[in-house]
Amino acid sequence: MAPVHRDEKMGYRMVGDTVVFGDPDADTLAQIKRCAEPSETVGSVLCADAHKGYSMPIGGVVAYDGLVSPSGVGFDIACGNKAVRTDLTVEDVRKDLPKIMDTIFNTISFGLGRKNPTPIDHPLFDSPRWNVHPGVAALKKLAREQLGTVGAGNHYVDLLEELGTGRLWVAVHFGSRGFGHKTATGFLNLAANLPFDAPSRGESMDAPPTLLRTDTPLGQAYLEAMRLAGEYAYAGRDYVVDQVLRILGARATYSVHNHHNFAWEEEHFGRKVWVIRKGATPCHPGQESFVGGSMGDISVVIRGKDTPAARASLYSTVHGAGRIMSRTQAAGRWKRVGKKRVRVGGLISQQEMEKRVAAYGVELRGGGPDEAPDVYRKLQEVLDAHADTIDILYTLKPIGVAMAPADLFDPYKD
Repeated sequence: MAPVHRDEKMGYRMVGDTVVFGDPDADTLAQIKRCAEPSETVGSVLCADAHKGYSMPIGGVVAYDGLVSPSGVGFDIACGNKAVRTDLTVEDVRKDLPKIMDTIFNTISFGLGRKNPTPIDHPLFDSPRWNVHPGVAALKKLAREQLGTVGAGNHYVDLLEELGTGRLWVAVHFGSRGFGHKTATGFLNLAANLPFDAPSRGESMDAPPTLLRTDTPLGQAYLEAMRLAGEYAYAGRDYVVDQVLRILGARATYSVHNHHNFAWEEEHFGRKVWVIRKGATPCHPGQESFVGGSMGDISVVIRGKDTPAARASLYSTVHGAGRIMSRTQAAGRWKRVGKKRVRVGGLISQQEMEKRVAAYGVELRGGGPDEAPDVYRKLQEVLDAHADTIDILYTLKPIGVAMAPADLFDPYKD
């Protein structure tokens, strides 16, 4: 293990050359160290919600000179959040909340492989970026069919109450759906000298980072495809939020929207670098972002500060509370029973999860034990670790949560 230098005054510690907020486990530290080994590495960070991911830790940040990492951005390219403050209060909807959540759950498409029953004609489908590679162009039909659907895993639509004012908020969390997943898989295949549409190679959690030089045709093609997936994710989140506003009969009075699985070209330490954030939110001075907690915890809107700790973090912060229990530990492993896949052997039952969420006062639709509040850290704890880098503008409490059904098999990776 690399030497540890604690600087409590700065709010973080150094583990080797990595800036570390919070107390990640040894496997997570080993992952970020592996990702930061290339000589082109300019800086690396672990946020306080960090935990082990595929190749690069979730909550991890690495800045490279002239390199981009498809494995670092991950399979859900441009996963992120949009949140809006509405012109309604919680009291305006409280008596109708069960009916409203039914309508949200039945109107919006949740789950893997789902198609939007009303396909969207969006200007992004005319983008020249679809022509960056034949494999990307071949995904346009899938992308068009899935735009405006939410997916599975930890992706959600929330109604929240602003503490202190009672204002009603809408928040969503999801990314670029099957298009992003297949795009990431395709470029990982190309980097391994395989066809774009080759079957997934079953990447190891401990695989070294896949790195592409940004001055090569393949690196440039990946960046263009990643940007297209970013436009796609933004369009999807815009559409779903607008759907919920229509259901509520509300309008947005404030909006915040951000990715947390992406690569950005930024200036740090006086030089232009590519900053890869996987499950980490960009948090530049004055930049506002939404950070969601579990379905039994607060969420917040934050604003970045310009402090020594913020600069050390590469202007990055948490994207959520961070898992402390894997999906398999919580809900059990998948087992095929007849024609169905079911979970067996988990530490948390569906009934226990629903009881905990109900006790918090949340009207829940969908969701499973792998998303129970118990599997996550408390959001305030990870925010406290970044206190010198952010201001909390709004604190929100969930009153309604809609997610994919609990019995849905999720083969996708972060």
